[in-house]
Amino acid sequence: MHQKVSNVFLVLVLIVFGLGCKSPSHPQNTQIAFLADVHLNDIYGEFEDCHYKGILNPSNQKYVNIRTMKSQLHSTRIFNENYFAFRAALDDIAARGIKCVVFPGDFSDDGQPYNVRGLKNILTAYKKAYGIEFLAITGNHDPVAPYTEDAGKTDFLGEDGKNQVVMSKEGLYSPKSTDENPVIITNDIKKMGYEQVVKSLDAFGFYPQEEYKYWESPFSKYKYEEYNYSQAKKQSAFNQRTYVVDSLNRTLPDVSYLVEPVDGIWLLALDGNVFLPSDSDDDVFTKAKLKSGGEYSNIIKYKKHMITWVEKVVKESKRLNKTLIAFSHYPMIDFYDGAADDMKSLFGVNKMQLFRVPDEEIAAVFAKAGIKIHFAGHMHMNDTGVRNYEDGSFLVNIQVPSLASYPSAYKILTIKNSDEMDVETVKLDSVPGFDELFPLYEKEYSYLQKSGTSGIWNKDILNSQSYGDLINWHLNELVRLRFLKKDWPEDFKDFMLKSNGKSLLRFAGNSDSIQSQSYNWTGFDMLVDFYKLLNADQIAIDEIGGERINDYKTIISLELNKSESVISEKDTIAVDFHNYIKVFNKLLQSEPSDDFSIDLHKGILLDLKESSVN
Repeated sequence: MHQKVSNVFLVLVLIVFGLGCKSPSHPQNTQIAFLADVHLNDIYGEFEDCHYKGILNPSNQKYVNIRTMKSQLHSTRIFNENYFAFRAALDDIAARGIKCVVFPGDFSDDGQPYNVRGLKNILTAYKKAYGIEFLAITGNHDPVAPYTEDAGKTDFLGEDGKNQVVMSKEGLYSPKSTDENPVIITNDIKKMGYEQVVKSLDAFGFYPQEEYKYWESPFSKYKYEEYNYSQAKKQSAFNQRTYVVDSLNRTLPDVSYLVEPVDGIWLLALDGNVFLPSDSDDDVFTKAKLKSGGEYSNIIKYKKHMITWVEKVVKESKRLNKTLIAFSHYPMIDFYDGAADDMKSLFGVNKMQLFRVPDEEIAAVFAKAGIKIHFAGHMHMNDTGVRNYEDGSFLVNIQVPSLASYPSAYKILTIKNSDEMDVETVKLDSVPGFDELFPLYEKEYSYLQKSGTSGIWNKDILNSQSYGDLINWHLNELVRLRFLKKDWPEDFKDFMLKSNGKSLLRFAGNSDSIQSQSYNWTGFDMLVDFYKLLNADQIAIDEIGGERINDYKTIISLELNKSESVISEKDTIAVDFHNYIKVFNKLLQSEPSDDFSIDLHKGILLDLKESSVN
């Protein structure tokens, strides 16, 4: 009897005290998956307004609309196999029981109707089957322009391995004498604008949904306590979500939003696109173009309303005891591990996407506004950047890799409590169906050979045993066919391609006292590993392997012990090699970016892999 009374008293105490306390800021161990730069090309999608079905795949007797392997290996992303990678990632997420998935932009190939339609169908099916909530924000590929424009692609794969041109209207493409297939015309290849994209995907964050606990845009007029779905829906009308873009009072859309998908967690989706009309264009709706490079600098200049809104959201999140996570397409912190200036010395300011490195002002502005954690895409890189400030503010920018390029991975954020979050990077290696299209590439390769095409891609890529192998091959071929030709100083490139591990060891200043039994790699291998480190950070270190990393560290140590003044007096190759080694070294000295924990109280990171080893 005494025990029962005690238990009842304890329950009453808990109830009374519970009623007087704030509700928990969030459910413990809530997980959110981030999939950036999916670039979905719906290979099984159909063009609804024309007879063309695509090409028949002999391996499964299905029609597909795919791009050529040649075009894939000259692009920073693959166009076709990422379809299978996307499905594999969603299957993995579903198996883990994760109920919230975020897309930080570039979820489509180029905002074409058939691709956006395919994305909607896939997400709707997974939401229905597994109860997953999907949230997206726009990238520079969705939309490409504010309003729908005619477009097309010249690199679809056609019958018998030949090229196939697909356009949205007649006259967009001037036929060439080498064309062997008639041009296909379909509206499904247009590039949709803002309104068409977000309305097609309205159920995935862009508009309020009945199941959301809360939703607002920068233009909403209500407060949290007075929120109701019907009012939010009314104020979310597309024509009410615009801002003045110039002195002529012309307006453009901003589809940013804040959503509370589950109690206590606020996800802040920032539309980072900045479109500007030319001074001579009266029709802002059809002529505005994306202002590329330094995207958040453009936001600070042209979207000042966004900063004001972010400051308001942060204050409200603190007042209401909400956990706030921000995401957008564009990075807020340097993704080159502090090596940008050395890279400019080696490559020049307009190479290696250096124009996209954010100014330091960006992190300071958003940290001051109160953002602590931001997930970004755009760069197809795995990276973490941290900035801490004297006033105690800080910002952690987490770059989510693309599923469509090396290292092909996604991120999982685990919210452990109000002061601690874990980030896990999930690599996609085993992907069912990744080689399903290989018979069609065989036909393409055969056709390119017979037609005498120069610079053909390496057919060994079709021996890939896994999606991970394919992605590695993609990077190797991309370096060989595009990057070396486009980015590197000609003389230094030739020097590296003629070198090997042992010769580079000697060039760095090796004496006989240093053994060189290893160093069994080529200069091209080191260049590829450079791109691996650039794109994958910690993941690349594991893949490159300890022995070769140690080789690189020895060469780095020898080269960096040289006097800068002595280096500057030597020839161009010596100067370029020194700058190259400085960059390589910085890429090896990065913040943890694979599996790590974030201390939200102190603004510091803990490498979970190192701590587990120790």
